[in-house]
Amino acid sequence: MPVYVTLPPALAEIAAGRDHVLTPEYGRAIGKSPQTIRKVYCETGVAYGLRPIKIGNRLLWPVAEIAALLSGRAS
Repeated sequence: MPVYVTLPPALAEIAAGRDHVLTPEYGRAIGKSPQTIRKVYCETGVAYGLRPIKIGNRLLWPVAEIAALLSGRAS
């Protein structure tokens, strides 16, 4: 059963209907540089409470979890 999350307008524009976004888009959503996100992920295995999925050499970040992070509900 799908989970529906209300996205902030800026995040909805960035995601454009996708379930996952690339690192530069994640950075734009949370106000961090992509390189900072990659460094934190490399050092800890998570970046700001989110764990991406890896496809090839790309990190894909879940939009629903970004929305939760922005609203303060992330663990």
